[in-house]
Amino acid sequence: MERLRKVMRFSPVVLAAEAGRELRWLGRLVLPGVFDGEHRFVIEPLGEGKVRFEQSERFSGLFVGLLRGSLDRDTKRGFEEMNRALKTRAESEQEKAEDRQA
Repeated sequence: MERLRKVMRFSPVVLAAEAGRELRWLGRLVLPGVFDGEHRFVIEPLGEGKVRFEQSERFSGLFVGLLRGSLDRDTKRGFEEMNRALKTRAESEQEKAEDRQA
C-alpha cells in the first residue's frame, strides 16, 4: 500500500527573480517562525553552452526539529528527482539544438 503523505500548503513570497539566473522564494506555514522555507534556484553560466544549476532550501522555525526526518528523506528525494528530470530535459534540448545546427 502506498504511504500517505501529509501536504503542507504555502503561499510563497518571491524574494528574487532574475531571468536565466536566479529564482528565490520564501514559504511560511501559518505565521513567521513556525515553519519557514527559503528555496533558491541559481543558474551559473560556465561557457560553451554549459551551466551549473544549484538548488537549495533553508528551513527555520519551531517545527523544523519535528519535521527533520521528513525533510532529510522526502524533501531531499523530491529535489533529487526534480534535478534528474531537469538534467535529462536540458540535455535533450541541447541535443535537439545541436541536431538542428548540423
